[in-house]
Amino acid sequence: MAFLEVDHVDRVFPLPNGAKYIALSNIELKIQRGEFISLIGHSGCGKSTLLNMIAGLDRPTAGGIVLEGRQATRPGPDRMVVFQNYSLLPWLTVRQNISLAVDKVLSTLPKGERRGIVEHHIDMVGLRNAADKKPKELSGGMKQRVAIARALAIRPKVLLLDEPFGALDALTRGNLQEQLMAICEESQMTCVMVTHDVDEALLLSDRVVMMTNGPEAHIGQILEVPIPRPRRRMEVVNHPSYYALRSEIVYFLNQQKREKKRKSVQKVAIARHGLEKINLEIGFVPLTDCAPLVVAKEKGFFARHGLEEVNLSREPSWKAIAEGVATKRLDGAMMVAGMPLAMTLGFGNKVPLPMTTAIVLSRNGNAITLDDRLYEAGVQNLDDLKAAIDCTPDKVHTLGVVHSTSMHNLMLRYWLATSSIDPDQDVSLAVIPPAQMVANLIANNIDGYCAGEPWNSRAVYENLGFVIATDLDIWPGHPEKVLGVREEWANEYPETHLALVKALLEACEYCDDRRNREEILELLCQPQYVGSAPEYTRPGFIDPYTCVHGEEPRILLRFNQFYVDQTNCPRQTESLWILTQLARWGITPFPRNWIEVLERTHRLDIYREATRQLGLPTAEPDRDPFQLFDGKIFNPDDPIGYLNSFEIHRPLKIEEIILDAIEKATP
Repeated sequence: MAFLEVDHVDRVFPLPNGAKYIALSNIELKIQRGEFISLIGHSGCGKSTLLNMIAGLDRPTAGGIVLEGRQATRPGPDRMVVFQNYSLLPWLTVRQNISLAVDKVLSTLPKGERRGIVEHHIDMVGLRNAADKKPKELSGGMKQRVAIARALAIRPKVLLLDEPFGALDALTRGNLQEQLMAICEESQMTCVMVTHDVDEALLLSDRVVMMTNGPEAHIGQILEVPIPRPRRRMEVVNHPSYYALRSEIVYFLNQQKREKKRKSVQKVAIARHGLEKINLEIGFVPLTDCAPLVVAKEKGFFARHGLEEVNLSREPSWKAIAEGVATKRLDGAMMVAGMPLAMTLGFGNKVPLPMTTAIVLSRNGNAITLDDRLYEAGVQNLDDLKAAIDCTPDKVHTLGVVHSTSMHNLMLRYWLATSSIDPDQDVSLAVIPPAQMVANLIANNIDGYCAGEPWNSRAVYENLGFVIATDLDIWPGHPEKVLGVREEWANEYPETHLALVKALLEACEYCDDRRNREEILELLCQPQYVGSAPEYTRPGFIDPYTCVHGEEPRILLRFNQFYVDQTNCPRQTESLWILTQLARWGITPFPRNWIEVLERTHRLDIYREATRQLGLPTAEPDRDPFQLFDGKIFNPDDPIGYLNSFEIHRPLKIEEIILDAIEKATP
C-alpha cells in the first residue's frame, strides 16, 4: 500500500454564469514513504490546487487523498505546508514563530522537551545567530528557513512545498536546496513540492510528475530520477543521465506550450441551439463488434441525441475506412484501435492527418485461427507452431491480418515474437479484409489469420480451421475498435461530436446487457450489417466459444466487451503501447512528441463530458504499468526502454511529428 495516495482526484470550480471550470481531472498518484516528488508544469495546470488538496486546505470534487490508509479530509499537523511567501507572524521572533507551532501540536510533551525541539530545528536550518530576530530583520532566505524549521519541528508525516525558493536569488536558493536535501535524507521525510524550475526538480526529486495544461489538467508523464543519494549539486549535474532527464522535462514543457498556442488560435464552431450537423455518414466493417453502431441506429440512440439521420456505410475493408474518413466521404467511422494514431503520424508515407477518438467501442473479440492441416500435423500451441516452421524451411507460411495498424496485426506479431518467430522473416503476413479470410483459407492462399468474429468461428464451424489462441490469452481487455473522426471535423462540429459519443456510450451499455444479446444478434445477421449465419455468429457473443471443431467449448464472458470495466475510456497508456509496437515493426516511427500526439488524438475531455451528461461514472483507470501474457512489464513513463527491451524488432526510428502549420511556425 502506498504511504500517500492521490486517488482519482477531480477538482471542479463553479463559474458565475452557472458553468463549471474543471481544473484537475483524474489525478492518480501513489507516493511511498520517504519519497521526494516534484510537480512541474506551466502556470494554470493545477499544481498548487493539487498541493492544497493534499494539505487539506481544499477538497476534491471527486476522489480523495489517502494517507497511511485513511482518507485525509481536513488540514492536520501530519501534513505541513511551506509557502512561497513565508507566512511568518511579524511580531514574533524566529524562536517564537517555531515555538508557536511546537507548543500547539506537541502540547502533551514536557516544556523542556518542546524547547529542545525548537532549538534543534533552529540549529538545523543554521539560524542560531538570528534566533531572537523578527522577520523584518531577516533576509528572504532566512525567512524561508524559519518556515521550513517550523514545518519540520512538529514532526509531520508529509512536507508540502509550494515553490518555496521561487522568490530567492540563485545563491540563496542553492544553499537552501542543499539544506533541504540534507534534512529530508536525515529524517526520511516524504515531500511533495511544486516548482517551475527543471534543475531544482532534478536535484531534489526521486520522481518528477509532469502536468498537462488546464483545463482538465492531468498527469502527462512521470519521470524517474535514477541519481543516487546523497546528492551534491555538481555530482548531479555531472551524472551521465542528468542532461537526458533535463531534456525530457524541457521537451514535455515545450509540447504543452505548443498545445496551448494551438488551442488559443483554434477556431471552433460552437452551437448555440442544437447541433451543428444532424445528418452523418458513419463507416463500419461487417464484424460482430460493430454492434454499438447498429444498436445506436436501430434502437434510436442516435435520434435521442438529436442525430436525426445517421447512415451506417458498410465498407469492404479497413483501407476503405481510412480513405473514406481522409477524403471526407465519411464523417467518422468505427476504426481498428491503431488507425487514428497511425493516420495522425502519416502512416503509409501519407501527409499526417490529425485524428481524434473520444470513445473505445469494444475490447477483445479477436482470435488467431490456423488451417486444420496444421492441427492434424500436431500444432496445438505456439511452441508447436515454431517447431513446424523450423521443420519446413522451404515453405513460406502465410498468415492474414486485417490491417497493418490493427490490434490483430500487432498482437499476432507480439505473440509470434515471444517464441522467437520473426513475423517478417520466418513467416509472411498478408493484409486481407476480414470477410475474405475464410475464402483465402479455403483457397490455400494462407495458413491462418488473426481476425475478429464471426470469421474465426465460421472456419471452426465449417471444420476448416482451429483457434490456437484468442486475444484473451494474449492481452485480455485490450482496446479493439474505436470511433475515429478527423480532428478538424471534431473542432468544426463539437456539439455533434459530443452527441455522437453520448449515443454510442448508451449503445455500448445496451450491448453489454446480456439480456439484449439475442435481439442484437438478429440485427447483426441482417444483410445490411454483418449478414452472417447465426450459428457461427453466436460463439463468444452469446454462446460458449469453440476453438476446435467437435471439442468442448470455452465460456468466455468477456470475449465481446462493450461497456463493463470502463471499456469506453480512451486510455492513453494503452495507445502508447500501440505506438511502441507500430515503431517496433517499422510501421510508423515512434513520435518523439508522443505525449503531444496522445493528447491530440485522445479527447478525454469529450469522453468525460459525455459521461457526466449521461450520469455515468466518470472515473478513469489507473495509469499503472501493465503486462501481456509473456510477463514483460510496460511502463508508460519509459516507452523507449520498453521498445529497446525486445530482441526481435526492426530498426527503431524516433521522429518529431509535425501535426499542423501552427506547430511549424512555433519556435
